[in-house]
Amino acid sequence: MSNLKLGVDVVGAHNLLPKDGEGSSSAFVELCFEGQKFRTTIKEKDLNPVWDESFYFNITDPANLHYLTLDAYVYNNVRAANSRTFLGKVSIHGNSFVPHSDAVVLHYPLEKRGIFSRVKGELGLKVYITDRNPSMKSSAPAESMPQGHQPGREKGERHTFHHLPNSSHHSHRHHHNAEASSAAAEVATTHHVPKYVADEMRAASAEHQQQKLVRMYSASAGQPVDYALKETSPFLGGGRVVGGRVIHADKTASTYDLVERMFFLYVRVVKARDLPAMDVTGSVDPFVEVRIGNYRGITRHFNDRQNPEWNQVFAFSRERMQASTLEVVIKDKDLVKDDFIGVVRFDINEIPLRVPPDSPLAPEWYRLGDKKGDKVKGELMLAVWIGTQADEAFSDAWHSDAATPVDSSPAASTVIRSKVYHAPRLWYVRVNVVEAQDLFPSERTRFPDVYVKVQIGHQVLKTKTCQARTFNALWNEDLLFVAAEPFDDHLVISVEDRVAPGRDEIIGRVVLPLSAVEKRADDRIIHSRWFNLEKPVAVDVDQLKKEKFSSRIHLRVCLDGGYHVLDESTHYSSDLRPTAKQLWRPPVGLLELGVLNAVGLHPMKTRDGRGTSDTFCVAKYGHKWVRTRTLIDNLSPKYNEQYTWEVFDPATVLTVGVFDNGQLGERGGKDLKIGKVRIRISTLETGRVYTHSYPLLVLHPTGLKKMGEIHLAIRFTCTSFANMLYQYGKPLLPKMHYVRPFSVMQLDMLRFQAVNIVALRLGRSEPPLRKEVVEYMSDADSHLWSMRKSKANFFRLMTVFSGLFAAGKWFTDICMWKNPITTVLVHVLYLMLACFPELILPTSFLYMFLIGVWNYRYRPRYPPHMNTKLSQAEAVHPDEMDEEFDTFPTSRSPDLVRMRYDRLRSVAGRIQTVVGDVATQGERFQALLSWRDPRATAVFITFCLVAAVVLFVTPVQVIAALAGFYVMRHPRFRYRTPSPPINFFRRLPARSDSML
Repeated sequence: MSNLKLGVDVVGAHNLLPKDGEGSSSAFVELCFEGQKFRTTIKEKDLNPVWDESFYFNITDPANLHYLTLDAYVYNNVRAANSRTFLGKVSIHGNSFVPHSDAVVLHYPLEKRGIFSRVKGELGLKVYITDRNPSMKSSAPAESMPQGHQPGREKGERHTFHHLPNSSHHSHRHHHNAEASSAAAEVATTHHVPKYVADEMRAASAEHQQQKLVRMYSASAGQPVDYALKETSPFLGGGRVVGGRVIHADKTASTYDLVERMFFLYVRVVKARDLPAMDVTGSVDPFVEVRIGNYRGITRHFNDRQNPEWNQVFAFSRERMQASTLEVVIKDKDLVKDDFIGVVRFDINEIPLRVPPDSPLAPEWYRLGDKKGDKVKGELMLAVWIGTQADEAFSDAWHSDAATPVDSSPAASTVIRSKVYHAPRLWYVRVNVVEAQDLFPSERTRFPDVYVKVQIGHQVLKTKTCQARTFNALWNEDLLFVAAEPFDDHLVISVEDRVAPGRDEIIGRVVLPLSAVEKRADDRIIHSRWFNLEKPVAVDVDQLKKEKFSSRIHLRVCLDGGYHVLDESTHYSSDLRPTAKQLWRPPVGLLELGVLNAVGLHPMKTRDGRGTSDTFCVAKYGHKWVRTRTLIDNLSPKYNEQYTWEVFDPATVLTVGVFDNGQLGERGGKDLKIGKVRIRISTLETGRVYTHSYPLLVLHPTGLKKMGEIHLAIRFTCTSFANMLYQYGKPLLPKMHYVRPFSVMQLDMLRFQAVNIVALRLGRSEPPLRKEVVEYMSDADSHLWSMRKSKANFFRLMTVFSGLFAAGKWFTDICMWKNPITTVLVHVLYLMLACFPELILPTSFLYMFLIGVWNYRYRPRYPPHMNTKLSQAEAVHPDEMDEEFDTFPTSRSPDLVRMRYDRLRSVAGRIQTVVGDVATQGERFQALLSWRDPRATAVFITFCLVAAVVLFVTPVQVIAALAGFYVMRHPRFRYRTPSPPINFFRRLPARSDSML
């Protein structure tokens, strides 16, 4: 049996249903889990009982924890009859169980047991997993207690749970095994991705390695062919992709099947022993040089060590091998020229092949030889094998394709490796500043003008200044911040007195560690607390002794886990889950991405008089960021790296960006953007492999520019079709966004802070993801004004209403009898619907069904991509483009800013006119019954009376038929001037007469 236990803290219930006939209930809770039962004490005559009792269940098989359910039944104890009546129940699925450190109290609404059950109220529970003996007392099993008896307790020790890293966020280019190494690891990695190993190596012919262009999508997108999406048919690890399906080349199936298989020669340099002394002092400063042709990798060197240990791995691409012999040379570091110690040579044709899931190849001791091949003193421990990018040594190895042939060292190896990053879990911090008391300023002759300043790291917010004529102040303001786990910063609240303009004095402050702040996952009320304000250090000690009272402040502070912290544009969100893990639902699918290669990249720098690029790719989805290795001096790099993500909501977007590494050579340079691709998961068919070449389109101050193409392979696999369909009926954001919504200004401010925190955390990794990369991937500047985007959004809106405009034009042609046959048929159809109105809705839905079935054959067979025509990027004015790339605040000349301001005023004037016209029409509707125009109102109400009488005695079908025939009457019976009802409406007064 596992030592893991399921802990349940029964906090309390409120608003229970009275069941004892006296307007109350004697409630107790019975917990059931995996055949085990526990019961709380009975709270007599209390509809809002509070228990605060803890219980611990044994977990027999942690691997099946996800399939188990914790049931909590609330009963009313009937002491006279020694029985119980049902008050409600709560069922919690195993996917909601989290470690103790992440658990918070949740108030679950009570559910019915059957159709005829009548329940109400909520039950507060805290459910968590722990692996230590409970220090709190556990309840006795319910079976051993008589009805109505209050259970006793057994002594024990409290359990805690050590949460293991989430393997789905640390998987690197590999799928993961379906079974974890231990049962405890399975429980800890509740949302983890299965790991599968690559199949055995098989050689692929040269023609299979070439991409086969199948189809180009440009006509449907309405943009130039050069900017179009291209479907390809590459030969991947699992076979050739044809029509979105993988056709295997042989019977051996491959799970690492979304990239082309690449072969590498791996050399692991472990250590050396018994090296000879190389100078008169008897010391040696050894390092190892691994050479194949012109490529060489060098380990770090040690000072005065004859038995050094390196444990470094070198990977040489088979495509770039220029020799048939591998040389591993040990040298002694010297100021002038490095001294030769010994060498070990290998024939590449004799190097063994290692295929995962084989264990790592055991290193061996090799005797060193001199340049002639004779043995010399010293031995070197090496492991040499041929593998693919599926090898576990791939991520930490020095790569030959990430260094120039003449480079004698790992070229900035810390910034060229491929890595997986996990963005920090973000929380909203809500600080409700209620009031403060005993606020005595330094000058006792006046009342203070105080405000509260709250700071977390670089985030600073202030309340309004309270100018009460007392020494107490009242604010009751909410201040919102963003914090990231682990909580390194403290919450600093200071009360300051505005002595004079530009001069403030601190009355007192209080410092709260964020780790001690209460967490909540719903909108329950957090209990407020009074905090004593600490005086600033500069205050006189004698003055403090004279004061009888210390100032204090009334606060309500909590970490809101029921929200999703928006750290990216809401239009391109890759994760919509709330912060609190127990609110997470099971994943609905698995997203797999293969970054194959890039072609035709634009040179981003100059090296040796020629243009080149040192590129890497970054992919972001949810909390997991991935970065491929940097391929140096290559305008057509081949990455062939594969990654996986769990999908919790199909209405999310995967973002893939290509960047030029600016950390090589001149340190501290920025990583330049080359382009990015967005792919919405809901637009992908399940099980289909999408292999396309995406154009990398970037807007520059000079206009639109194509920077190259990125070749990707994508597959979305649905693990639970029912859960995925269930997601379509759920709110897009967590419940708290609708219960206690934020304002638009608050969301913009919080998103700005969240992006800065994520960029700061990822920038502290190794290799770092720099701030410009995080901001570009998160679309941090998407809210800024752009004339081009405004035009694009206007034309998008016109496209949305184009169907209505077309229907209106068609109906106008019907009314004008341009095609008499069609008009007669429309009259017949309208008469039929007017006589049988019950056919209107079925006919409409059937019509939409037939349209959908007809459009199925023309459905998109490719993911959506950047559309230059939709974005209004093809013929944008240079000045508008320069305005879009202007900084905020502006850095342009005053004359240019004045010209743009006048242009914006003219555009805003037209919008102002349209808004005024819409308001005028609405006010005319209100004027019909307002008697603002007494004659018009009298005419209208008289018409309403006559219409009421006529409609009362005339069937509705007749009225509808006559009205339709009147509208569609022949042009011979029409006038060129507007109809009387329109003339009457236009003569109604509006409030525009009262405008200044």
